[in-house]
Amino acid sequence: MATEKVVPITKALPDHLAPVFAQFPLEVHDASGVYLHTPSGRKVLDLYGGHAVAALGYGHPRWVEALSQQARSLCFQSNAVPLDVRRRAATRLAAFCGLGLDTIFFVNSGAEANENALKLAFKMTGGTEVIAVEGSFHGRTAAAGAITWGAQQKWFGFPRPPFDVKFIKPTDIDKLGTLINDQTAAVIVEPVQGVAGAVDMPRDFLAALRFRCSENGSVLIFDEVQCGVGRTGYAFAANMYGVTPDIITTAKALGAGFPVSALLIADHVASYLKTDTLGTTFGGGPMACAVVETVIDIIESEHLLENVRQRSAQIRSECVVGPVVATQGAGLLLGLRTSRPAKDVQAELLKLDILTGTSADPNVVRILAPFVLGSEHVAQLRDALKKIAP
Repeated sequence: MATEKVVPITKALPDHLAPVFAQFPLEVHDASGVYLHTPSGRKVLDLYGGHAVAALGYGHPRWVEALSQQARSLCFQSNAVPLDVRRRAATRLAAFCGLGLDTIFFVNSGAEANENALKLAFKMTGGTEVIAVEGSFHGRTAAAGAITWGAQQKWFGFPRPPFDVKFIKPTDIDKLGTLINDQTAAVIVEPVQGVAGAVDMPRDFLAALRFRCSENGSVLIFDEVQCGVGRTGYAFAANMYGVTPDIITTAKALGAGFPVSALLIADHVASYLKTDTLGTTFGGGPMACAVVETVIDIIESEHLLENVRQRSAQIRSECVVGPVVATQGAGLLLGLRTSRPAKDVQAELLKLDILTGTSADPNVVRILAPFVLGSEHVAQLRDALKKIAP
């Protein structure tokens, strides 16, 4: 490596943190329900949820108790030790999904789940390429980054991708017969793209992917890291669309604030699993599994899927005001399409004590609100948007 290309860091920043994240101009002291509290006393409605993670809001008593109780009982043992809490979490997740994807592998993050799904697809098929969809975001690790739209030009960092990659458009239905071929190990798609701006895939596109992957013997992976575990108002977006993939990967809302992710795997794919096919140190730890079991129980017992659908319909009905000209997405993974730059609308909403996100689309403000959002919170968003110039 030529030494002139290396830029040494001569001094750490005062807080010693790597300067790799753009940050909101918002210091958070604590949080409760759907509100963030700042040291200065501001109460900010959180419609972003830490990148769609805080599905139950903050401080849900049953979530806190499950984590606390498991920490007191057994904070950790690896997968080398069988645990009842791990079995219970896997059984609960498979039943919650209800699509026959009955083998569960717990890991830690969305990117890690996608890495393992791709590895399993290559092992099963012997293919050499993966097909992803334009606009996709699948993670920042080597394989997940290779199938993320635009990563090669922006931040990928590795000298080469680990396999061949093709990107397709949702309008490429008539081309799938040739695009998906003998070299295609897997097709991976977010049924509702998150980072792209809450872009919901056409149902006929997902159905065509299902048909062609089955016909060709390729593995269809739904990346539901952001849109899964109730985010669309259904257990998974696959349930909403009525299209069952071979593998679902999910994270974020699965732990509602505790790091955990999972692969949900169909039987014909799971038959390729043997000892040491996949591995993880922290994945499937008892605290993560206790949280998974509790999150699903809360979603079901508190009827939060219904609430997600109701609040989504309310936002679509009431919040096309001010700078918002249209909505897109599903459930509480929504994009508010704006007549002005989304970053400006986001900044003005934050001044009015509402935190939202932006996206890869410069005219889409992203809503990733907690599932416990109330009608009064939607009214707060509506009233704030009315104060912002179109």
